Amino acid sequence: MTTQEAADVLNVSRPHLVKLLELGQIPQLPKVGRHRRVSRAAVLKYKRARDAQREPVLKDLAALSQRHRLGY
Repeated sequence: MTTQEAADVLNVSRPHLVKLLELGQIPQLPKVGRHRRVSRAAVLKYKRARDAQREPVLKDLAALSQRHRLGY
């Protein structure tokens, strides 16, 4: 998939996705000319890992919000 398609799946900007690729957080396929390509499986694996990291924090925020009756 293209970097823009991968960025859309992750709901991040294309420059941020490129940064993730350069940091090696998402493996990239060999370039096609000057264009980067990313496997759909690698993007979905990163998304699952990111979501798993975020879930406990979001649950804590939701509990805190309810405890303080913030109405979110």
